[in-house]
Amino acid sequence: MNIFNIFRKILSFFNLEAELEQKDSVYEEIKKGIVFKGTNLWILFFAIIVASVGLNMNSTAVIIGAMLISPLMGPINGMGYSIATYDFELFRKSIKNFSFAILTSLIASTTYFVLSPLSTASSELLARTSPTIYDVLIALFGGLAGIIAISSKQKGNVIPGVAIATALMPPLCTAGYGLATLQFHFFFGAFYLFTINTIFIAIASVWVSQLLKFPNRSIIDEGKKKKINRIISLIIAVVLLPSIYFGYKMVKQEEFLRRANQYVSNVSLFEGNYLLKHNIDVKSNKIILVYGGTELTKNQKQAIIKKSQNFNINNATILIEQGLNLSSLDDKNIELYQLKGEIINLNFSLNKKNFEIDSMINRQKFGETLLKEINTIFPQIEGCLFTESLFFYDNVITPNRTPVVVLSLRSNIRDADKRKINNWFSQRLKSENVKIYYEKSAVRKVRTH
Repeated sequence: MNIFNIFRKILSFFNLEAELEQKDSVYEEIKKGIVFKGTNLWILFFAIIVASVGLNMNSTAVIIGAMLISPLMGPINGMGYSIATYDFELFRKSIKNFSFAILTSLIASTTYFVLSPLSTASSELLARTSPTIYDVLIALFGGLAGIIAISSKQKGNVIPGVAIATALMPPLCTAGYGLATLQFHFFFGAFYLFTINTIFIAIASVWVSQLLKFPNRSIIDEGKKKKINRIISLIIAVVLLPSIYFGYKMVKQEEFLRRANQYVSNVSLFEGNYLLKHNIDVKSNKIILVYGGTELTKNQKQAIIKKSQNFNINNATILIEQGLNLSSLDDKNIELYQLKGEIINLNFSLNKKNFEIDSMINRQKFGETLLKEINTIFPQIEGCLFTESLFFYDNVITPNRTPVVVLSLRSNIRDADKRKINNWFSQRLKSENVKIYYEKSAVRKVRTH
């Protein structure tokens, strides 16, 4: 088999034609999914409420449930399919129904958040306000998976997975939260994320529909085709460019956070002063350090700030504040503070000692674990003693830590089996210096009458 045949064999694994649904069936399924009335409308309404509750309660599981039941993917795939097949009637219906779904979702989610007694922005809400280039990739590849699944006879669980990955419902409900609380940066950030997901799912539907050569639904000249392609390219550019900027900004913030944490660890103790707490604001490149101890002088503060140059965060604003100042306390308070420090140190030492004792007890019981494991292989072994000790040599300065195992046998064991046992213990204890001793069992079983 030559290289060409091997390459063709590999490509055959990616061939979609064998599993492709009838093209008219795909068209009917997409057409049915764009309509929001009856069942679809009720499901949309319930999904909005579920997503809003999940965002309000900061529950990831509830939000995932809302994504699974959301029918918003239907009109988006309809838009992509209709553009690829030049079905302008289907495109108009998709736009009309999608606009209705967006308006319904915003009204329902805004109403919920107006009535909800909880108005604090949870982490799930905040996560939907800063879209980046990574959200573009998620929407694009999720959309590709979705339209391929619709076009295939073997849909499986792909479509629910795409609904979770592309996350259309949560940003739309977050936009409703922004309107309800009059925090318009929430609205615009979340609606931009929703726009990204919508457009790139639709673009994925266009590409796959063209790749699978779905038949055109109307006759169109080349000039109009080029115009449509230019409009699509312009829309992609307008949506994509801000997300690239936000993605770059996010990467820079992550890098700043990493270096700032390294810097904070380095200055946690400075000339007898302890860092009581710190705050790193990645958006404004600001670091706040609060020290306890003797009052920091101006030179000491400058020295702490200068250390930031070693971590490439020269552009950071570093504010140093004085927390507990021992010099301002009287003798009685200083003595109390020192006494508290000693109690903390004693508790730490006691916990450390208890941990060491627990480790020693567990190590002593390790023989029981070894016995259970080796007994399943060699039933003749009914007892096991395990310990570790230092083996000293007269010509070696550093002794070797040597595991010692004593095995009690209920019956004689062959030399070949002893070699297997020795190898097993060497592998199990990860040591070539295991000392193994065998003895006749002296345990007498007590009979019960």
